[in-house]
Amino acid sequence: MRTVEANSLSKGSGTVIAVVDTGVAPHPDLQRNLLDGIDLTASHSPNGQRDSDGHGTAMAGLIVANGGPTGGGVAGVAPEAKVLPVRAKIRNSEGDIADLVSGIEFAVSAGADVISISAAAPADAQVQKAIKLAQQADIVVVASAGNATSSSIVEYPAREPGVIAVGGIDRQGNHADISVTGPEIDVVAPAVDIYSTGLNGGYRVGTGTSDATAIVAGAAALIRSKYPDLPAAEVAHRLTATAVDKGPPGRDDQYGYGVIDLVAALTADVPPLGFESSQVTAPASAEAAPEKSGDKAATVRGLATLGVLVAAGGGYLFWRRRRRADDPPPRVSR
Repeated sequence: MRTVEANSLSKGSGTVIAVVDTGVAPHPDLQRNLLDGIDLTASHSPNGQRDSDGHGTAMAGLIVANGGPTGGGVAGVAPEAKVLPVRAKIRNSEGDIADLVSGIEFAVSAGADVISISAAAPADAQVQKAIKLAQQADIVVVASAGNATSSSIVEYPAREPGVIAVGGIDRQGNHADISVTGPEIDVVAPAVDIYSTGLNGGYRVGTGTSDATAIVAGAAALIRSKYPDLPAAEVAHRLTATAVDKGPPGRDDQYGYGVIDLVAALTADVPPLGFESSQVTAPASAEAAPEKSGDKAATVRGLATLGVLVAAGGGYLFWRRRRRADDPPPRVSR
């Protein structure tokens, strides 16, 4: 994934990722990245920094782990971002829809830049309402497509328009058997034998679209840090437009628009929504850019495009539905 190269361009500083999960334990590799959050379960721990399952701690590690005080631990995709732990369930295999809704609403009120949801459930009107609230607050929402062991279709909240639905690939870069497929898949990321932070200061290995989702949430944090004025819809567009195409040419139900490319997502010249050309081109030489420097020209184009979309009455949700039915987004030349 060329994470080291990507981190020379952005480490996610200045961004907050809400992890709506089983809580996040204060692992040594996470402590300096961990904010006070909330516990919505019956346990009511004071700040969401409690995890008896390990799932939420692992997801947080994939996003923001920083190597710990000695530098000998693990590193996440965005090691200078902050995680807001939202404990919405005690065990990963269980959960209450009302707590998921409350968790999303809390993340919105706390000012999260990205919401990572490594969970899948049947459609629910209150979940849809909470997702729309997050979108109206210009938050990037990333959710797992789901595992084939428990479902055969992409479930909520991943299938909700405007949410980045994440599938998985295996260690060879091919579609992972664990990952469900469907027309809602946007991008894919590694999902098999993924190592991360665990309970009691230890480490764990996991397989599933949950892990892939956390990786993509980290990628979104890198983009939001490097381009702080880029709207959430443009962040999603940058991830899909720069993804490495796999399977049949264009978008397909296994890989979506392709495998995320961290470096291309941070460096490619991506036309804003509504101004796509036939091809996205990566710079001839990608020099490291200072964090939070932004890209004024890209920001102006992005804001202008957002105005065009709003004026057209369609907005991002219309673009999402339309583009799935039409041509795939432009690709990076390789």
